Amino acid sequence: LERPLFSSRFSLTGKPDYLVADGRDVVPVEVKSGPAPAQPYLSHVLQLAAYCLLVEECYRRRPLYGIVKYADRAFEVEYTPELEEELLATLEDMRSALARGYATRDHDDPGRCRACGQREQCDQRLVS
Repeated sequence: LERPLFSSRFSLTGKPDYLVADGRDVVPVEVKSGPAPAQPYLSHVLQLAAYCLLVEECYRRRPLYGIVKYADRAFEVEYTPELEEELLATLEDMRSALARGYATRDHDDPGRCRACGQREQCDQRLVS
C-alpha cells in the first residue's frame, strides 16, 4: 500500500504490510521480524483485526481472516465477530484512557520510542 487505510466511521487509520488477494477477498498481512511464539501475541492479533476492519470499510468486503507472519512461521487468524468486538472494546478502552489522561508508556525500550509515530507528542518518550 502506498497510503494507509482510513475509516471515518471508527476514526481509525492503519497500513498493513501487505494486502493479498484470495479469490475475490482481500486479506491483510502483518509482518513481524522476530521468531514466532507458540501462538500469536494478543497485541499482534488485535493489530491484524484493526486491519481487517479497515479492509472491510475500504473494500466493502469483510475478510474471513488475516495473516500474522513471523520470521519463521505464519498464522492465519480468523476474523470473527468476537474478535471484532474485542477490538472495538479495546479501542474504546484506549480512547477512554487517553481522554482521562491515564495512557502511559508500557515499556522501557528506547528503540520502540525511536520508531513510534507519537514520539513528538509524548511526554513520556525515552528518546528525543
